[in-house]
Amino acid sequence: MPRPPRIRRAARTLDRALHRIGIDGYLLLLLATVGLATVLPARGAAADAVAAAVKIAVGLLFFLYGARLSPAEALAGARNWRLHLLIIGCTFVLFPLLGEAAGLLPPAVLSPQLAGGVLFLTLLPSTVQSSIAFTSMARGNVAAAICAATFSSLLGIVLTPLLAAWLLTGSSAVHVSGGQVLDVVLQLLVPFAAGQLLRPWMGPWIVRHRTVTRVVDRGSILLIVYAAFGEGVVDGVWSRVTAGQLIWLVVICAVLLAVVLAFSGAASRRLGFDRADRVTIRLCGSKKSLANGLPLATILFPAPLVGITVLPLMLFHQIQLMVCTVLAQRWGRQAEEPQGPEQLDRGRPDREQPPG
Repeated sequence: MPRPPRIRRAARTLDRALHRIGIDGYLLLLLATVGLATVLPARGAAADAVAAAVKIAVGLLFFLYGARLSPAEALAGARNWRLHLLIIGCTFVLFPLLGEAAGLLPPAVLSPQLAGGVLFLTLLPSTVQSSIAFTSMARGNVAAAICAATFSSLLGIVLTPLLAAWLLTGSSAVHVSGGQVLDVVLQLLVPFAAGQLLRPWMGPWIVRHRTVTRVVDRGSILLIVYAAFGEGVVDGVWSRVTAGQLIWLVVICAVLLAVVLAFSGAASRRLGFDRADRVTIRLCGSKKSLANGLPLATILFPAPLVGITVLPLMLFHQIQLMVCTVLAQRWGRQAEEPQGPEQLDRGRPDREQPPG
């Protein structure tokens, strides 16, 4: 059978060529998912099915994390208060300051409505599932990432509406729903606790089958990308701005992400965090939650303005997933390479600089 060996050799050649320019197969899958959502977004019952699949994947992901992490590791992650303070500082202090600075750009670059959308995205909490999945891919401190992302999400339920009421005009009537707290508990904490309870039986199996967690990690991100991008296509958000506005908005979102990645990397290194914690800080402190932002936008803004307001958030969400996919894959490969004491002290993954 001569054909299969030729196919395998061609696949290996293509993979090596892509790696040399910083692209891997998973990033291509991510781009293909965006293309699929653009051409064939989920609608009606299919959209409901995709949303249910995302919830199931996230619950399964947290169950596997709970079954894999020892209680001592989980407790250590919760006690790492310096790490949590730095992530919260990036999420709720640095980001809003950058959002206010973006509002100073001339209207020709950033219209008032889009400027409000950029500021709104900077007030949101960090993502949960993708932050943890990327931290796992990059061989960071997963226990700390679970705690940090959960803390950020819970804090954002109260802090984001208060910041929005303060900084965004016309948003004084803000209502916080307890259903968001319940969603966090049911989707994240309950599966994690169940995994912890079943760890004596499930833990050894998961250690032997690490591919299962990796597939769930990456599959959940692909589902999130498809659901989020497809929803924007269905709502017609992408057709409400000019090409020039869209280009400027992409540049502004990329700069926001690059600044926070650079700051969190420099600050975590200066404060003496080890490599795993530095990875966690950068990946958890640089993201914004589309899942939290979309429902909140429907509460804060009039219906005709919701689409244009969340457009910066949707663009930023796609950019952060693509950039962090590249970084997490690269840092994960570097963590698996043999390193001497000098390389470990230097923390090789931090030599990778964020784009922009």
